Amino acid sequence: MHFVKAKGILSSQNGMNLYRGCTHGCIYCDSRSSCYRMDHSFEDIEVKENALELLEDALRRKRKRCMIGTGSMSDPYMQLELSLEYMRRALLIIEKYGCGVALQTKSDRVLRDLEILKRINAKTKAVVQMTLTTADESLCKIIEPNVCPTKERFEALKILRDNGIPTVVWLCPILPYINDTRENIETILQMCIEAQVRGVICFGMGLTLRDGSREYFYRQLDRHFPGLKERYIREFGDRYEVPSPRSDELMQLFHHTCEQNGIMHDNDEIFAYLRRFEEKEPFEQLSLWDFQRNE
Repeated sequence: MHFVKAKGILSSQNGMNLYRGCTHGCIYCDSRSSCYRMDHSFEDIEVKENALELLEDALRRKRKRCMIGTGSMSDPYMQLELSLEYMRRALLIIEKYGCGVALQTKSDRVLRDLEILKRINAKTKAVVQMTLTTADESLCKIIEPNVCPTKERFEALKILRDNGIPTVVWLCPILPYINDTRENIETILQMCIEAQVRGVICFGMGLTLRDGSREYFYRQLDRHFPGLKERYIREFGDRYEVPSPRSDELMQLFHHTCEQNGIMHDNDEIFAYLRRFEEKEPFEQLSLWDFQRNE
Protein backbone atom coordinates (compact mmCIF):
# COMPACT_ATOMS: atom_id res chain seq x y z
CA MET A 1 0.00 0.00 0.00
CA HIS A 2 1.22 3.50 -0.81
CA PHE A 3 -0.32 6.97 -0.80
CA VAL A 4 -0.54 9.50 -3.62
CA LYS A 5 -2.14 12.90 -4.07
CA ALA A 6 -4.80 12.87 -6.77
CA LYS A 7 -5.61 15.85 -9.00
CA GLY A 8 -9.31 15.00 -9.17
CA ILE A 9 -11.75 12.36 -7.97
CA LEU A 10 -14.97 12.52 -10.03
CA SER A 11 -15.15 11.61 -13.71
CA SER A 12 -17.42 13.40 -16.16
CA GLN A 13 -20.04 10.73 -15.40
CA ASN A 14 -19.62 11.19 -11.60
CA GLY A 15 -17.68 7.98 -11.12
CA MET A 16 -14.82 7.69 -8.65
CA ASN A 17 -12.22 5.23 -7.44
CA LEU A 18 -10.73 5.81 -4.01
CA TYR A 19 -8.11 3.12 -4.56
CA ARG A 20 -6.10 1.84 -7.52
CA GLY A 21 -5.19 -1.82 -7.70
CA CYS A 22 -6.80 -4.71 -5.85
CA THR A 23 -5.97 -7.57 -3.50
CA HIS A 24 -8.90 -9.86 -4.40
CA GLY A 25 -6.69 -11.86 -6.77
CA CYS A 26 -9.44 -12.63 -9.31
CA ILE A 27 -7.74 -14.50 -12.13
CA TYR A 28 -9.75 -12.75 -14.86
CA CYS A 29 -9.49 -9.11 -13.73
CA ASP A 30 -9.48 -6.66 -16.66
CA SER A 31 -8.07 -3.90 -14.45
CA ARG A 32 -4.66 -5.61 -14.76
CA SER A 33 -4.60 -4.70 -18.46
CA SER A 34 -1.61 -2.73 -19.71
CA CYS A 35 -3.85 -0.06 -21.24
CA TYR A 36 -4.53 1.34 -17.75
CA ARG A 37 -0.82 2.17 -17.39
CA MET A 38 -0.43 1.20 -13.78
CA ASP A 39 3.20 1.82 -12.88
CA HIS A 40 3.25 -0.30 -9.74
CA SER A 41 2.34 -3.83 -8.69
CA PHE A 42 -1.39 -4.45 -8.97
CA GLU A 43 -1.47 -5.74 -5.39
CA ASP A 44 0.38 -2.66 -4.09
CA ILE A 45 -2.73 -0.59 -3.54
CA GLU A 46 -2.52 3.08 -4.46
CA VAL A 47 -4.52 5.09 -1.95
CA LYS A 48 -5.65 8.56 -3.00
CA GLU A 49 -4.91 10.26 0.28
CA ASN A 50 -6.78 13.47 -0.60
CA ALA A 51 -9.78 11.70 -2.17
CA LEU A 52 -12.23 12.69 0.55
CA GLU A 53 -11.28 16.38 0.41
CA LEU A 54 -11.60 16.29 -3.39
CA LEU A 55 -14.98 14.59 -3.16
CA GLU A 56 -16.37 17.11 -0.70
CA ASP A 57 -15.12 20.00 -2.80
CA ALA A 58 -16.63 18.48 -5.97
CA LEU A 59 -20.04 17.88 -4.39
CA ARG A 60 -20.07 21.33 -2.81
CA ARG A 61 -19.69 22.80 -6.30
CA LYS A 62 -22.38 20.66 -7.93
CA ARG A 63 -25.35 22.63 -9.21
CA LYS A 64 -27.53 19.52 -9.18
CA ARG A 65 -27.48 16.50 -6.96
CA CYS A 66 -26.59 13.27 -8.73
CA MET A 67 -25.69 9.62 -8.41
CA ILE A 68 -22.07 8.87 -7.49
CA GLY A 69 -20.67 5.62 -8.87
CA THR A 70 -17.71 3.71 -7.49
CA GLY A 71 -16.03 0.31 -7.73
CA SER A 72 -15.64 -0.07 -11.48
CA MET A 73 -11.84 -0.34 -11.42
CA SER A 74 -11.04 -1.12 -7.79
CA ASP A 75 -13.26 -2.72 -5.17
CA PRO A 76 -13.99 -0.14 -2.45
CA TYR A 77 -14.35 -2.88 0.17
CA MET A 78 -10.95 -4.52 0.06
CA GLN A 79 -9.37 -5.61 3.34
CA LEU A 80 -7.58 -2.27 3.82
CA GLU A 81 -10.92 -0.43 3.85
CA LEU A 82 -11.56 -1.88 7.31
CA SER A 83 -8.75 0.24 8.72
CA LEU A 84 -8.73 3.23 6.33
CA GLU A 85 -12.53 3.66 6.12
CA TYR A 86 -12.29 5.83 2.98
CA MET A 87 -15.47 4.35 1.52
CA ARG A 88 -17.37 4.80 4.75
CA ARG A 89 -16.32 8.44 5.00
CA ALA A 90 -17.10 8.98 1.31
CA LEU A 91 -20.63 7.69 1.90
CA LEU A 92 -21.04 10.16 4.75
CA ILE A 93 -20.00 12.99 2.42
CA ILE A 94 -22.39 11.74 -0.26
CA GLU A 95 -25.16 11.67 2.34
CA LYS A 96 -24.27 15.15 3.54
CA TYR A 97 -24.77 16.65 0.08
CA GLY A 98 -27.95 14.71 -0.66
CA CYS A 99 -26.53 12.66 -3.51
CA GLY A 100 -27.22 9.04 -4.33
CA VAL A 101 -24.70 6.23 -4.72
CA ALA A 102 -24.28 3.17 -6.95
CA LEU A 103 -21.37 1.12 -5.65
CA GLN A 104 -19.91 -2.10 -7.01
CA THR A 105 -18.22 -4.75 -4.87
CA LYS A 106 -17.56 -8.46 -4.40
CA SER A 107 -17.46 -8.16 -0.61
CA ASP A 108 -20.01 -8.56 2.14
CA ARG A 109 -18.03 -5.89 4.01
CA VAL A 110 -20.48 -3.47 2.43
CA LEU A 111 -22.86 -4.46 5.24
CA ARG A 112 -20.66 -2.53 7.67
CA ASP A 113 -22.09 0.63 6.12
CA LEU A 114 -25.68 -0.59 5.92
CA GLU A 115 -27.09 2.16 8.15
CA ILE A 116 -25.53 4.90 6.03
CA LEU A 117 -26.84 3.28 2.86
CA LYS A 118 -30.31 3.10 4.38
CA ARG A 119 -30.24 6.80 5.21
CA ILE A 120 -29.13 7.69 1.68
CA ASN A 121 -31.73 5.37 0.20
CA ALA A 122 -34.49 6.96 2.28
CA LYS A 123 -33.85 10.29 0.55
CA THR A 124 -32.76 9.20 -2.90
CA LYS A 125 -31.18 5.95 -4.07
CA ALA A 126 -28.37 3.76 -2.78
CA VAL A 127 -27.74 0.79 -5.07
CA VAL A 128 -25.33 -2.03 -4.28
CA GLN A 129 -23.98 -3.99 -7.24
CA MET A 130 -22.57 -7.42 -6.43
CA THR A 131 -20.59 -9.65 -8.79
CA LEU A 132 -21.54 -13.34 -8.89
CA THR A 133 -19.63 -15.65 -11.22
CA THR A 134 -19.92 -19.15 -9.81
CA ALA A 135 -22.17 -21.06 -7.44
CA ASP A 136 -19.39 -23.61 -6.88
CA GLU A 137 -17.64 -22.58 -3.66
CA SER A 138 -14.50 -24.61 -4.39
CA LEU A 139 -14.22 -23.01 -7.83
CA CYS A 140 -14.83 -19.58 -6.31
CA LYS A 141 -11.75 -20.02 -4.12
CA ILE A 142 -9.69 -20.61 -7.26
CA ILE A 143 -10.93 -17.86 -9.56
CA GLU A 144 -11.62 -15.25 -6.82
CA PRO A 145 -9.24 -16.38 -4.05
CA ASN A 146 -9.10 -13.40 -1.69
CA VAL A 147 -12.72 -12.33 -1.51
CA CYS A 148 -15.71 -13.68 0.38
CA PRO A 149 -17.30 -16.74 -1.25
CA THR A 150 -20.45 -16.58 -3.34
CA LYS A 151 -22.58 -17.89 -0.47
CA GLU A 152 -21.65 -14.90 1.70
CA ARG A 153 -22.31 -12.46 -1.14
CA PHE A 154 -25.72 -14.06 -1.61
CA GLU A 155 -26.46 -13.66 2.10
CA ALA A 156 -25.42 -10.00 1.83
CA LEU A 157 -27.84 -9.50 -1.08
CA LYS A 158 -30.67 -10.90 1.03
CA ILE A 159 -29.81 -8.64 3.97
CA LEU A 160 -29.76 -5.66 1.63
CA ARG A 161 -33.14 -6.78 0.27
CA ASP A 162 -34.59 -7.01 3.77
CA ASN A 163 -33.41 -3.47 4.46
CA GLY A 164 -34.89 -2.00 1.30
CA ILE A 165 -31.58 -1.44 -0.49
CA PRO A 166 -31.90 -2.04 -4.25
CA THR A 167 -29.33 -4.41 -5.73
CA VAL A 168 -27.95 -5.31 -9.13
CA VAL A 169 -25.89 -8.41 -9.93
CA TRP A 170 -23.03 -8.53 -12.43
CA LEU A 171 -23.12 -11.98 -14.02
CA CYS A 172 -19.66 -11.84 -15.47
CA PRO A 173 -17.25 -12.97 -16.52
CA ILE A 174 -18.26 -16.46 -17.59
CA LEU A 175 -15.06 -18.36 -18.35
CA PRO A 176 -15.18 -20.88 -21.21
CA TYR A 177 -14.80 -24.48 -19.97
CA ILE A 178 -14.70 -23.31 -16.33
CA ASN A 179 -18.00 -21.80 -15.14
CA ASP A 180 -20.00 -21.76 -18.40
CA THR A 181 -22.44 -24.50 -17.43
CA ARG A 182 -26.22 -24.39 -17.52
CA GLU A 183 -26.31 -25.54 -13.88
CA ASN A 184 -24.11 -22.63 -12.78
CA ILE A 185 -26.13 -19.98 -14.61
CA GLU A 186 -29.43 -21.43 -13.37
CA THR A 187 -28.19 -21.48 -9.77
CA ILE A 188 -26.93 -17.90 -9.85
CA LEU A 189 -30.17 -16.70 -11.41
CA GLN A 190 -32.16 -18.47 -8.71
CA MET A 191 -30.07 -16.56 -6.16
CA CYS A 192 -30.97 -13.35 -7.95
CA ILE A 193 -34.66 -14.24 -7.89
CA GLU A 194 -34.61 -15.05 -4.19
CA ALA A 195 -32.66 -11.88 -3.36
CA GLN A 196 -35.13 -9.86 -5.45
CA VAL A 197 -32.41 -8.02 -7.33
CA ARG A 198 -33.54 -5.17 -9.61
CA GLY A 199 -31.37 -6.17 -12.52
CA VAL A 200 -28.65 -8.50 -13.77
CA ILE A 201 -25.88 -7.13 -15.97
CA CYS A 202 -24.44 -9.59 -18.46
CA PHE A 203 -22.19 -8.73 -21.40
CA GLY A 204 -22.48 -12.19 -22.92
CA MET A 205 -21.28 -15.58 -21.80
CA GLY A 206 -17.53 -15.20 -21.99
CA LEU A 207 -14.76 -12.84 -20.95
CA THR A 208 -12.43 -10.25 -22.40
CA LEU A 209 -8.64 -10.51 -22.42
CA ARG A 210 -6.16 -7.74 -23.17
CA ASP A 211 -2.40 -7.42 -22.92
CA GLY A 212 -1.48 -7.63 -19.25
CA SER A 213 -4.63 -9.34 -18.06
CA ARG A 214 -4.24 -12.16 -20.60
CA GLU A 215 -0.76 -13.09 -19.38
CA TYR A 216 -1.88 -13.19 -15.76
CA PHE A 217 -4.98 -15.22 -16.63
CA TYR A 218 -2.93 -17.75 -18.59
CA ARG A 219 -0.48 -18.17 -15.70
CA GLN A 220 -3.42 -18.98 -13.43
CA LEU A 221 -4.82 -21.45 -15.97
CA ASP A 222 -1.47 -23.24 -15.98
CA ARG A 223 -1.53 -23.30 -12.18
CA HIS A 224 -5.11 -24.46 -11.62
CA PHE A 225 -6.37 -25.93 -14.92
CA PRO A 226 -3.47 -27.74 -16.62
CA GLY A 227 -3.83 -27.90 -20.39
CA LEU A 228 -6.61 -25.33 -20.62
CA LYS A 229 -4.30 -22.46 -21.65
CA GLU A 230 -3.33 -24.36 -24.78
CA ARG A 231 -7.02 -24.86 -25.62
CA TYR A 232 -7.68 -21.13 -25.20
CA ILE A 233 -4.73 -20.25 -27.44
CA ARG A 234 -5.85 -22.77 -30.05
CA GLU A 235 -9.49 -21.62 -30.08
CA PHE A 236 -9.23 -17.89 -29.34
CA GLY A 237 -5.70 -16.80 -30.17
CA ASP A 238 -5.15 -13.16 -29.12
CA ARG A 239 -8.80 -12.16 -29.47
CA TYR A 240 -10.16 -9.52 -27.11
CA GLU A 241 -13.55 -11.22 -26.85
CA VAL A 242 -13.44 -14.82 -25.64
CA PRO A 243 -16.97 -16.25 -25.95
CA SER A 244 -18.17 -19.49 -24.45
CA PRO A 245 -19.15 -22.09 -27.06
CA ARG A 246 -22.40 -22.36 -25.06
CA SER A 247 -23.05 -18.62 -25.29
CA ASP A 248 -26.25 -18.76 -27.36
CA GLU A 249 -27.88 -21.37 -25.13
CA LEU A 250 -26.86 -19.67 -21.91
CA MET A 251 -27.88 -16.19 -23.06
CA GLN A 252 -31.30 -17.51 -24.02
CA LEU A 253 -31.61 -19.04 -20.55
CA PHE A 254 -30.48 -15.78 -18.95
CA HIS A 255 -32.91 -13.52 -20.80
CA HIS A 256 -35.85 -15.91 -20.44
CA THR A 257 -35.35 -16.40 -16.68
CA CYS A 258 -35.00 -12.67 -16.01
CA GLU A 259 -38.02 -11.83 -18.17
CA GLN A 260 -40.17 -14.43 -16.41
CA ASN A 261 -39.22 -13.06 -13.00
CA GLY A 262 -39.45 -9.32 -13.62
CA ILE A 263 -35.71 -8.70 -13.42
CA MET A 264 -34.16 -6.03 -15.63
CA HIS A 265 -31.76 -7.67 -18.10
CA ASP A 266 -31.11 -4.99 -20.69
CA ASN A 267 -27.72 -3.46 -19.87
CA ASP A 268 -28.62 0.00 -21.17
CA GLU A 269 -31.78 0.05 -19.06
CA ILE A 270 -29.86 -0.98 -15.95
CA PHE A 271 -27.10 1.59 -16.46
CA ALA A 272 -29.74 4.28 -16.97
CA TYR A 273 -31.31 3.22 -13.67
CA LEU A 274 -27.94 3.34 -11.89
CA ARG A 275 -27.20 6.86 -13.17
CA ARG A 276 -30.67 8.32 -12.63
CA PHE A 277 -30.97 10.52 -9.55
CA GLU A 278 -34.31 10.08 -7.81
CA GLU A 279 -35.57 12.20 -4.94
CA LYS A 280 -37.85 10.24 -2.63
CA GLU A 281 -38.32 12.85 0.07
CA PRO A 282 -37.75 16.61 0.13
CA PHE A 283 -34.19 17.30 1.15
CA GLU A 284 -34.12 18.96 4.58
CA GLN A 285 -34.67 22.69 4.11
CA LEU A 286 -31.61 23.77 6.03
CA SER A 287 -29.40 21.32 4.17
CA LEU A 288 -30.88 22.39 0.84
CA TRP A 289 -30.26 26.05 1.67
CA ASP A 290 -26.66 25.22 2.60
CA PHE A 291 -26.30 23.25 -0.61
CA GLN A 292 -27.55 26.12 -2.76
CA ARG A 293 -25.49 28.67 -0.87
CA ASN A 294 -22.32 26.69 -1.66
CA GLU A 295 -22.97 26.35 -5.39
